[in-house]
Amino acid sequence: MPIALERHLNTSQLKAVETVDGALLVLAGAGSGKTRVITYRVLHMIDNLGIRPESILAVTFTNKAADQMKTRVRERLPAGRSADPWISTFHSLCVRLLRREIEALGYGRDFAIYDADDQVKVIRELLKSAGMDSVKPRRIQSRIGWAKNRGIAPGAMADHAFRAEDEAVGRVYADYESRLRADNALDFDDLLIKTVELFEKFPDTAARYGERFRYIMVDEYQDTNRAQYALIGHLARPHGNVCVVGDEDQSIYGWRGAEIQNILDFEKDYPDARTIRLEQNYRSTRTILAAAGAVVAHNRMRKGKQLWTENPQGSKIRYFEGHDPGHEAAFVSERILRRRRREPDARIAVLYRTNFLSRTLEEVFRRFDIPYQVVGGFSFYERAEVKDILSYLAAAVNPRDSVRLGRIINTPPRGIGRTTTDALQSWARAHHASLWDAIAGVADDSAAPARSRRALAAFRTLIEELAASAAEGIRTVELIRQVIEKTGYVAALEDEATEEAGSRIDNLRELANAAEEGAQRGESLRDFLDNAALVSDQDAWDENARVTLMTLHTAKGLEFPTVFIVGLEDGLFPHARSIDDDGDVEEERRLFYVGMTRAQERLYLTCARARRVFGSEDAAVTAVSRFLREIPPDLVDALSEPSFSEPAARMRGGYTGRSYDTTEAVRSVLDTRARTAPRSGAWKPGAKVRHAKFGLGTVLGIVGEGDDAKLTVSFNNHGLKKLIAKYATLEPA
Repeated sequence: MPIALERHLNTSQLKAVETVDGALLVLAGAGSGKTRVITYRVLHMIDNLGIRPESILAVTFTNKAADQMKTRVRERLPAGRSADPWISTFHSLCVRLLRREIEALGYGRDFAIYDADDQVKVIRELLKSAGMDSVKPRRIQSRIGWAKNRGIAPGAMADHAFRAEDEAVGRVYADYESRLRADNALDFDDLLIKTVELFEKFPDTAARYGERFRYIMVDEYQDTNRAQYALIGHLARPHGNVCVVGDEDQSIYGWRGAEIQNILDFEKDYPDARTIRLEQNYRSTRTILAAAGAVVAHNRMRKGKQLWTENPQGSKIRYFEGHDPGHEAAFVSERILRRRRREPDARIAVLYRTNFLSRTLEEVFRRFDIPYQVVGGFSFYERAEVKDILSYLAAAVNPRDSVRLGRIINTPPRGIGRTTTDALQSWARAHHASLWDAIAGVADDSAAPARSRRALAAFRTLIEELAASAAEGIRTVELIRQVIEKTGYVAALEDEATEEAGSRIDNLRELANAAEEGAQRGESLRDFLDNAALVSDQDAWDENARVTLMTLHTAKGLEFPTVFIVGLEDGLFPHARSIDDDGDVEEERRLFYVGMTRAQERLYLTCARARRVFGSEDAAVTAVSRFLREIPPDLVDALSEPSFSEPAARMRGGYTGRSYDTTEAVRSVLDTRARTAPRSGAWKPGAKVRHAKFGLGTVLGIVGEGDDAKLTVSFNNHGLKKLIAKYATLEPA
């Protein structure tokens, strides 16, 4: 039965769904239902127009977005169809294509995918070999990624040098590329670059896939980089049926190679393209939309949209200016507690420009007993024990993967120490070979110590046995069990008999569960490894979490009833690296716009008047973010006293006016129990004290009695500290 589109879509959405042939640009404002448009476009083509599902390709940027689209499409399509449309991220699409076609470029189909940590390990080894130990490998990794995203070859790096040492980056870059080829490995950037290279070198291959994917849709087109732009161009060339959906006002990834001109120039690239604007917002209140629109209107690089909504006007945006980060975090905590008292299941997000801003928030949240989730931290697949077992699986599929072999060659310990591994690296460099070849070479070298040769031979046999099992098509979960049994990995953890070891064993059980769930979805061992390699920060987000902390970049595509954006100070947001470049400031402004439009009902904006830099004892005076001044004043309710009129007064040894570190202020914010706390010895709630390290402070509360009493003290320059009375060495102030 045909789908009645008009029942599910507004007028503009309906036009976008029904425009199937030719090029189409859908400018979709924040919260305007772009995922709904892409989903119903796929359904319309299959159910209403009879287009074969396998001829439809939809690509986006995150696994969550792709999974959401797949789920919505599968729920609405009739059962028994022969195939599904291809819906995936750019990187997943490229992995699937390269697994089939990469041999044309001289790689094996079993190529490894190196994540950021793997790349750093390779670069660190190359720097050591080049006598450049003092150079930070992550900076080199960043520069190589920067170059790859802009199509800059190793030999051309000298023309783009920022610093004196950057000329050496080209040499490391060239060695890095050679090393990856020797390892039969690709990094994340290569997944895109090699696919484009394949299409450019073999036009017939590009045409074959272009004919297969007769209808192409691209989500978040404003975030495409040079390689993604070229990839879509190759696939669309045979037919021109390409629909791109995006919002230039949400282009926030220029720092990693995204080019906003791709969406701004779409009509130039496709002169016959139609443009449809989705301007009705279904997410936010009128106040939030008006404020966000006023901010982004200051940008010049935009096509322009006027978002509107039928949602209520909503409350004003709340603005709070704390004395310092602790005061700011205390305010956020107090407001969260207030919201949760009214609505226990309230979903709240606290967003920030850079990860370090979460530290103070986390400390205060723990003090308030506020449960929270940090997104973008240590993911499951980054845990040491999980990476170890995955490395064994990867080595079983591709023994030439030197990074994975290097990780597990002596894990658990098997008598292959640093001297032996250094000898292996030297052998590999001398013979321009992989670590796998070096293991065989050194194991057969009679000049090598007998103990090392035996250990290497045993390790090589182990990997060969695992590789044989993998080649036989053993189930992934069984291969994991085989790895654990043959290596004694879990037995070694059990011997430790510690709580941490027990937790690590639990993680390995969860890895086995993940493998079993993957098998039920039809994943092969290679699929399982690919999916583990392509996990992103946002994949760790728990939709049921009540309080979520994450960066503004990670929050893209999400929504929350209540949103706090903290750290709104010039130098933090916009970031100091961006302030001197108009284009960079515009991207920072777009990022602020993205953060504001994550809020559905309530939006809080906060900053600190002073913030310590690099552990300095005195906090440096801050300037309020210029973006705050771009919000119409009538849309904002200021909840704090105004900034000091004389900044110099704030730079003298402390703050003027009330500080949150006074007893009175802390009681009002934290609702402490100081009035009823039990007393101990000379110390009482409200007593002024001095500490040799922390300076002046105020006793807020006491638990217990005598020398073992636990004191909670708020120090003027160091915040709250918990001390044991007999060790506190406090003196009356």
